[in-house]
Amino acid sequence: MPTRDEDQPRSPHEPEGGVEIAPGVRVAQGALRYEASRSSGPGGQNVNKRATRMQLRISLADIPIPDDARTRLRARAGSQIVGDDELLIASDEKRTQLANRRACADRLRELIVRALVRPKRRVPTRPTRGGIERRLQEKREQSDRKRRRRWDRDKS
Repeated sequence: MPTRDEDQPRSPHEPEGGVEIAPGVRVAQGALRYEASRSSGPGGQNVNKRATRMQLRISLADIPIPDDARTRLRARAGSQIVGDDELLIASDEKRTQLANRRACADRLRELIVRALVRPKRRVPTRPTRGGIERRLQEKREQSDRKRRRRWDRDKS
């Protein structure tokens, strides 16, 4: 019996097998590199003796997404892009390596999902003739209202 992944049509950017890092986006297992180090996050004395901080590194070239999405990902990631076009995501908010590893993966997933969404093209519009006339009429009425409030110096 085929698995659910095999039933799905494969995009030209998607490698065979691998790890799904976002809906419809798979990378080779070796493309994701995790590193553990000492954390400064919560955990009290635990942080002094356990390496719970996790860093996830992945080359942008290894992420099989269209070029326009890669450009948006690069812009959205900002300072998380380091070295030779490599994405670095770190997490030390949680008390365990596994939880921080999942947090890194979730951030990567969110970045990719947002990058895959094409922004809507803005269609410039012009106000209608009636809208222009209503705005000018309102300006005239406001001007008249303020003029009627003025104190007339000739009357005193």
